[in-house]
Amino acid sequence: MFQQNAADGIHRIEDAYTNWYIVQDGARLTVVDTGLPRSWSSLHSALRALGRTTGDIEAVVLTHGHFDHMGFAERARTELGIPVWAHEREVPVTRHPLRYRHERSRLPYPFRYPGHVRILAALGAAGALFVKGLKEVRTYGSEDELDVPGRPRVVFTPGHTYGHCSVHLAERGAVIAGDALVTLNPYTAGRGPQIIAGGATADSALNLSSLSALEATGAEIVLTGHGEPWTRGVAEAVRLARAAGPS
Repeated sequence: MFQQNAADGIHRIEDAYTNWYIVQDGARLTVVDTGLPRSWSSLHSALRALGRTTGDIEAVVLTHGHFDHMGFAERARTELGIPVWAHEREVPVTRHPLRYRHERSRLPYPFRYPGHVRILAALGAAGALFVKGLKEVRTYGSEDELDVPGRPRVVFTPGHTYGHCSVHLAERGAVIAGDALVTLNPYTAGRGPQIIAGGATADSALNLSSLSALEATGAEIVLTGHGEPWTRGVAEAVRLARAAGPS
């Protein structure tokens, strides 16, 4: 699914209940997160819809290194020569995107939440088990403004992973929250602003605390790693996520 201008000049692509984004700055592009392996074909479809080519992509920026956000990152790096950026603390996760810390066992979720099985099946069909780790990554710090198209500013939001970051595009009134805050929880199939379940989150308490940094952006639109864009302001999204708590 391709949604042009989910925010000003920020285009959303959804594959297997997972979002990733193309930030457009004139003819120059930054890709934020890279979905699943099947997202490679979605990338080319989106570029055709935008009248652009892979040659217009100058950077891939990762919010974090989980498998469902790294689908074609290594392919973009090796086949297209596009540099891939991640937080300096996230490098170990990007090397092994199928192995990461989580505070709760994943085993109960399929039994407690049938919707999780549907999402899990979609992830599998999109190639989730075949995501390659990054052999080389450029690193950014916790408060950097990245010299890539769109000039996004890093917002350090650890908890889902210890190096997780969101991406703030202030002039566009939007923040790409990655999995710091979502509007679809892949583990419970719950809708509305919340953090992802402990089956995929390293530290839920830290994640909830990090929402303060997200709130400080004052963004009007929150673009999440899973679920529909939130257009009622980041403060309300954070309030609802805190109220929902861990799962």
